[in-house]
Amino acid sequence: MQHAGGAPLPPNGGSGPGWPPPGPPEPPAAAPRGFPPTARGAHPPSTPPGRPPGTPPAHPPGTPPHPPGPARPAVPPGPPPAGPPPGGPSPGGPPPSGHLPPPGPDATGHVRLPPGGPVAVPSPPPAPSAADPTATTLAVLLIGPAGAGKTSVAQYWAEHRRVPTAHISLDDVREWVRSGFADPQAGWNDHSEAQYRLARRTCGFAARNFLANGISCILDDAVFPDRPVVGLGGWKRHVGPGLLPVVLLPGLEIVLERNGKRRGNRRLTDEEVARIHGRMAGWYGSGLPIIDNSQLDVPATARVLDEVLTRSVTSPPAW
Repeated sequence: MQHAGGAPLPPNGGSGPGWPPPGPPEPPAAAPRGFPPTARGAHPPSTPPGRPPGTPPAHPPGTPPHPPGPARPAVPPGPPPAGPPPGGPSPGGPPPSGHLPPPGPDATGHVRLPPGGPVAVPSPPPAPSAADPTATTLAVLLIGPAGAGKTSVAQYWAEHRRVPTAHISLDDVREWVRSGFADPQAGWNDHSEAQYRLARRTCGFAARNFLANGISCILDDAVFPDRPVVGLGGWKRHVGPGLLPVVLLPGLEIVLERNGKRRGNRRLTDEEVARIHGRMAGWYGSGLPIIDNSQLDVPATARVLDEVLTRSVTSPPAW
């Protein structure tokens, strides 16, 4: 066997003509170029008789000292082998061809839905100027007795904002129940109480979904200050601590006049309206902003609501 790095090595065991060499043993010759030094205990390369140690071996005439080996054919570049490497794909690499990762639990098709959760307290803008509530994503709870104009003001306010805004009416959601509807005018009982609670919870879920998609919302409800667990406490649980409550409370005469123009089961008796209005007076001194819209029409009341929300965004009320 001919090696490209030097002379041929002797057979294993040092057998063959000229071994061992005659005379006293010679010091081992230097290792040929390209080979490591002889390990301890191995036989040194042999030197033919009659040639001084260290001289290169003679080669037949016309042959090069080191005959070249067979040329390696050039391998043209090609695509990498198909399939994952041994041991499977790398942990951070893409999935193998033809295999898609399983969809997440909140994915529909190729659109990942944003998570729905309680809305956070809105932060004021970094600019030193006052916050603009018409261009801010907000969650507003408009509180007031029957005939205060909550529905009209909420609809107008939602329609005239510069950002998408939804109006979520508690009465509309409550009236989704057709068969078995518990009308409070027929007497307050466990069924009407349960349907009100269900409507409030449904409105809260809807508000959270709107807010999770960048849409503001305004809700209206007759929340009483003497029932904090059912009132503000329930809305805070359903929507989140960032909900901004505002009380709409005109005078009793205005409330009675507006209630007289209502139709259907939303029109209450004068005695019931006066009783509700008296309970709503407990919001005075609670720290919540109160708007007396006795002398204001719907557009003017919506402008005052924007002013109140500007202060609430900068300094949210404690409730």
